[in-house]
Order: sequence, then C-alpha cells, then structure tokens
Amino acid sequence: MVATERISLKEQQLRLKEAVILQAVNGLLAQKGYDLMTVDQVAAEVGIAKPSLYKLFDSKEALAGAAMVRLLGRALDVVHAQPADAPALLKLRALLRWAVEEQLRGEMPRLPSTRSSLRDALMRNDEYVRRLNELGEALSGWISAAQQAGDLAADLPVELVLFILFARTCDPVVDYLKLGGAFSDAEIVDLLERSTFAGLTGGPLAPLPGGR
Repeated sequence: MVATERISLKEQQLRLKEAVILQAVNGLLAQKGYDLMTVDQVAAEVGIAKPSLYKLFDSKEALAGAAMVRLLGRALDVVHAQPADAPALLKLRALLRWAVEEQLRGEMPRLPSTRSSLRDALMRNDEYVRRLNELGEALSGWISAAQQAGDLAADLPVELVLFILFARTCDPVVDYLKLGGAFSDAEIVDLLERSTFAGLTGGPLAPLPGGR
C-alpha cells in the first residue's frame, strides 16, 4: 500500500493563497502585460497587504515567473491527458482549444516577445525553461506526426507551426471577436480552431500577379 502525503491545514491554506495570487497575476499579465503590471495591483486584486505578498514572492519577477510556471504546468496536464492512440492533429486541436478558452476567461498571459524584459526574467527561471522545453518537445513531436500522417502540410518547418500555435494562444483576434458580441465563446473557440488548422482558403495559394 502506497502511503499518501499528508498536508497540514496551514500548508493547504498557503497553497490556496498562492494559487489565488498567481491566478490574479495571470489576469493582470493578460490585461496589462508584464511591464505595466505592478506588485501594488496584484496585492489590490487579491485583497492582501503588499508586505504579506512579499513574504510569498519577493519581487515582480518572482510573481511573473511563478505564474508562468503554473500556466505551463496546466498546459502540460492537457498534453498528458490526451489519449496515446489519438491522432496527433486531434491532440494539437485539443490543446489549442484549451488555450483559447483560457484566453476567453482572461487567464492567458500575453507571450513575451523575444526582446521583452519578461522573457529575460523567465529565461533565468530554471523551472519555467524546463517546462517550456517539455511542452515544445511534445508539440513538435505531434506536429511531425501530423505531417507524416498527411494532416498538416509536410513542407512547413516544424518550428513555424509550433510558433504559430504559441501565437494563437494570445491572439488579439479573440478579444476583438468577444468585444464585438456577435459570437459566443464556444463559437470563437471553433472559429480559431478552424482558421488555424483548415486555413482561410482551404487549399494551396495561387501565385500573386507578377510571380510574387
């Protein structure tokens, strides 16, 4: 019989408090981005004093890092939940749908650009880098398998498809469609999934006039 870990009430309360704080950080990162988010805003959002917040996370960088590590953990949970025998394309679609749903709930932080201060901070976070690499390897494997199965264009570089999928997780078109009010959240998820995997034309592009 395997012994289960017993967690004290104090530890349970601490974990719950941390989860609430990191959820607020994710929301602020989604709304404002890292540079505009402040520790004061996080404290106000959660309803705790800033000194109490600093006892758990000693800097804005630590807050953002922990929030992004938590987000990657949830993404990896979705990855690991996919049936091993499911087609790779269906696995990719499932992960994209989850990410768009997170964005619609306001809990998907904007991805750091290659020249942002957030990216610099995250690259110093070993656990973030480990989880990001694990996610990237899983998705790259699925992309390659989908290409071999003929479900994705085989002539597109795996890296291109991977970065397109990452970009769609925080695509501003989701916000525009939601603010427009013409589509339900479920319809927006369907539209993002269809436009990502079926494309806009449904077939190869004809050359532009002049051979461009």
